[in-house]
Amino acid sequence: MRSIERTLLAWILGALSLGALLITLAIYLLMLQEMGEVFDTELRNVALAVAGYQRAGLPPPVPGLASGGEAAEEAETDVEAGIVTLSWTLDGQLLYASERSLALPFSAVEGFSRPTVGAQQWIVYTHVQRSGVVQAAQRVSSRRAIAAGSAAKLVPVMLVLMAAAGGLLVYGLRRGLRPLDEAAAGVSARDADALDPMATAEVPREILPLVGAINGLMARLSAAMASQRRFVADAAHELRTPIAALRLQLQWLQRSDDPDARNEALHDLEGGIARSQRLVEQLLGIARAEPDGRPAAFASVDLAALARATVGRFSLKAAQASVDLGAAAPGPVLVHGDEQQLAVLLENLIDNALRYTPAGGVVDVAVASEDGRPQLRVTDDGPGIPVDERERSFERFHRGSSAPAQARDGGGSGLGLAIVRAIAQRHGARASLHTAPGGRGLEVRVDFAAGA
Repeated sequence: MRSIERTLLAWILGALSLGALLITLAIYLLMLQEMGEVFDTELRNVALAVAGYQRAGLPPPVPGLASGGEAAEEAETDVEAGIVTLSWTLDGQLLYASERSLALPFSAVEGFSRPTVGAQQWIVYTHVQRSGVVQAAQRVSSRRAIAAGSAAKLVPVMLVLMAAAGGLLVYGLRRGLRPLDEAAAGVSARDADALDPMATAEVPREILPLVGAINGLMARLSAAMASQRRFVADAAHELRTPIAALRLQLQWLQRSDDPDARNEALHDLEGGIARSQRLVEQLLGIARAEPDGRPAAFASVDLAALARATVGRFSLKAAQASVDLGAAAPGPVLVHGDEQQLAVLLENLIDNALRYTPAGGVVDVAVASEDGRPQLRVTDDGPGIPVDERERSFERFHRGSSAPAQARDGGGSGLGLAIVRAIAQRHGARASLHTAPGGRGLEVRVDFAAGA
C-alpha cells in the first residue's frame, strides 16, 4: 500500500542526499581552485628560492639531509605537497633535480606551463636568470588528492546533518499528517445514519478540499437516503390500498354463490391484480431510472423506430378503448441512450395518454429533430392538466384532484410522469408539459440535447 509519508520522506531524503553530494562536489572544486592559486604562488616562491642558491653557486637543500632552519622546513613542506625542483644551464644541461627519475622537458620560457610526462600532467613554473634556468613542478593529481581529502572531511558532517534533518522530517511529517488520521478516525467512528458534515474550523488548509469533498458526498448521501425513505414510505402506503382491495375482492368471490356475481367478482379481482402488477412494475421502473452512481451503458438508439414499435404494442389496447393511436416518425432520429429505459419512457407516456383520452379521442406520438436536437412529443385530446399542477405532476405518487374521475380505470398510481422525468434526466433530456395544439388535451415533450 502506498504511503504518503514514506513517499515524501523518500523524495526529501533523496533531495538532501543529492544536495549533500552537490555541496561536497562544489567544495572540492572550490578547494581545488583555491589550492591551485596557493600552490601556484608556492611554485613561484620555490623556484625563486632555488634560483637564489643557483646564483650563489650552492646546491639546493636536500629534504631529510638539510640541518634545521627554515630551509629544511620548506624542503619538507615541498615534498609533502609533491613539489619537485630542477636546475638547468641556459643551454639545457640538467644540473640538479630533486626527483632524479623525473624527466621534465627543458623550457627557457618564463612562467607557468602544463606539460604531460608519461600519463601524468604537471604544473611547472620556470624562472630564467643569467646563471641558468630553475623550474618548480607539481603533479596535478597531488592537488586533486589534497582537495579531495579536504572535501572528504566534510562527508561525516554531511551525514550527521542528513540524519538530523531526516529525524526532524519524520517528526514534522507525522505531526503534520496527524489531522488526516484524526479526520479518518472521525469518519470511521460514525455510524451509517450520521451524515452531518465534518467540522472544518480546525482543519488545515491543505486537507480542507478533501474534507469539503467528503462533506459534499455526505450531503448527497443524506439527500438520497431521505428520498429513498420517502419513496419506501410512499410505496408502502400505495401498495396497502390495492392489497386491501384484493383481499376484499377475494373474500367476496369466496362468499358469492351466484354465478353472475362470482363472474363479476372474478373480473374485479383480475382488474385489481392487473393494477397491482402495474404499480409494482412502475415502482421497479422508477427504481431502475434513478441514478445509482454507475456509468450507464448507452448506445445509439433510433428514437423514431422505437416510437413506431411501442405504438404497435399499444395498438390493441388503443383499439379496445376506441382511441385513435398513431405515430409520426418517418425518418431515423438517433440519440445516445439506453434503449430499454427509453422504451419504458414511451410506454408510460402512451399508457397515460390512453388512460385519460375518452373514447373516440386521438393520441399522437411524434419524433422529430429541431435544429439537430431530437424531440419526442406525445399528444392527446383528453382533459389535460391545469397549468398550476403541471410541475407537481412529475412528483412521485402525485395525482390531481380530478384525475381518478377523468381516468378510464380510476387513475394510475402517480408514478408515470415521475418515471418519465427520471429517465429523461438520466439521458440529459428535459421533460415538460404543454397544452395540446388544438387547445384541448395535453402534450408531453421530451427534448434531448444536440448530438445526444
